[in-house]
Amino acid sequence: YRPPQSPDLNPGEHLWDVSMSSTTNNISEHEFSCHCCYDILVNPTTLTCGHNFCRHCLALWWESSHKNECPECREKWEGFPKINILLRDATDKLFSDVVQRRRAEIQENPKISRSLLQCKQGVTVPCLSLSGCFQVMVLVYHWSSGVVEQHDLLISKPVSHWTPEEVVSWLEQLGPWAQLYREPFQQENVNGRLLLMLGDEELLKPPYSIENQAHRRAVLAELDRVKALGVKPPQNLWEYKAANAGKSLFLLYALKRSPRLTLFYLYLFDYSETFLPFLHTCCPAITHIDQSMESSFLNLEPSWRQWGEFLVKYLLLPYQLIAEFAWDWLAVHYWTSRFIIVNAMLLSVLEGCALWRLWTAARIRTLPRKMWNHLWKMLSQGFAFALLWPFVPQFVCNCLFYWALYFSPIINIDLVVQQLMHPETQAL
Repeated sequence: YRPPQSPDLNPGEHLWDVSMSSTTNNISEHEFSCHCCYDILVNPTTLTCGHNFCRHCLALWWESSHKNECPECREKWEGFPKINILLRDATDKLFSDVVQRRRAEIQENPKISRSLLQCKQGVTVPCLSLSGCFQVMVLVYHWSSGVVEQHDLLISKPVSHWTPEEVVSWLEQLGPWAQLYREPFQQENVNGRLLLMLGDEELLKPPYSIENQAHRRAVLAELDRVKALGVKPPQNLWEYKAANAGKSLFLLYALKRSPRLTLFYLYLFDYSETFLPFLHTCCPAITHIDQSMESSFLNLEPSWRQWGEFLVKYLLLPYQLIAEFAWDWLAVHYWTSRFIIVNAMLLSVLEGCALWRLWTAARIRTLPRKMWNHLWKMLSQGFAFALLWPFVPQFVCNCLFYWALYFSPIINIDLVVQQLMHPETQAL
C-alpha cells in the first residue's frame, strides 16, 4: 500500500513528514538544547569532542575566555568549527518558531555580531604563518596607540567604584553560563559596594536564585579574588602589563638574566598574586576523578609533590618552568608564547654552555665569586630600576618591553650558534 501524495509535495518531503509525525512525540527540547544558553540550538556548531553549541554562544565563550576549549569538557579544538548542517536542518524543522525567534534576537544584538567576527578572526589568524609574523611587527608598531593592549578597565578600577553596568560586564566574563543570572543583577542595580557584600546565602536566595552549586561556587571563587586584589584580576599578558607596567618590564628582563633570583623574589614579595599561579601552572596538582575542578582550584596551597617538582626544576632547569608557563597560554597568546618558549630553550643552552666552560677550564673554584658578582649586579640593577622607573617615558618602556619579548630570541640564536661553532673563543 502506498499512501496518496499531495501534488504540492515531492516524495522526499512526504516521507519526511510521515517520519516526523511518528517520532515528534518522542523528541524533547532538552535533546536539542545548547549547554551554554540552555535553549534550542541556533546554527549548531560541533566541536572535535562531539559537543554541540549555538554558534553565537561559542563565539561569546571564546571572546570571554580566549581559550580554544569546549565549554563543557574543556577539550581543546583547533581551527574554526563548522556548522553541523544535518543538526541545523533538524532543529529548523522541529522547532521552527523558536529558531526564527532566536535568530531575530541574535540579528538585533550588535554584541553577538561583533563576537562572531572577532572569534573568526582570532581563531583563524594562527593558521597563517606569514600573516602571523607580520602581526608581530604590527604589534611593535602600534603599541603606543593601544592597539595591542586591549584590556578591561576593571583591572585598574577599584571594585567599590564599579557601576551596575560594570558589575554585569564582570559577571558575563565568567562564562556563557553566567548569562542565566544577568537579569537579577540588573534588576537589583548591583554596584561594586553591593557586590562585595554578597555571600553564599544571598546568592542562593531570591532575587539571584543561583541554585546550581557549581555556578555559585565559581561566582564566589572569582568574588574572593576580586576582594583580595581590590580590582579585577588580569586575564592575559596585555592586561597584566596594563595593570603592572613596571613589574612586567622588570620580570621580563630579570627572568631572562637570572630566573632563580627572580622566582625567589616573587616567592618573598609577591607570593599569592604571582608566585602561586605560576607554580600551579608549571606543576599542576593531580586532580582525582571524584574531585571537582572548582575544589582543586580553590585549594591554592601547593602540595609536597608540587613543591618537590618545582624545586627540582628550579635548581636544574629554571627556564623550563618559564616555557611550561608559556605553553599553558598558547590558546591566548599564540605567537607571543612561542617566542617565549623558543627563547627559554635558547637560554637553557647558553646556561649549559657556560657551566660546561667552567668545568672544562678548571675554573670551578671561581664559581662562588662569579655568583656573588652576579647577585650584586642584579641587586644594583633592580634598585636602579626601582628609582628610575617613575621618570622613564612610557614610549621608552614599551620599546624595551617589546624588544625583550620579540627580538631577544633572534639575538640568542646568534649567541647559541657562536657557542656551538666556536666554544673555545667564548670568554667566561
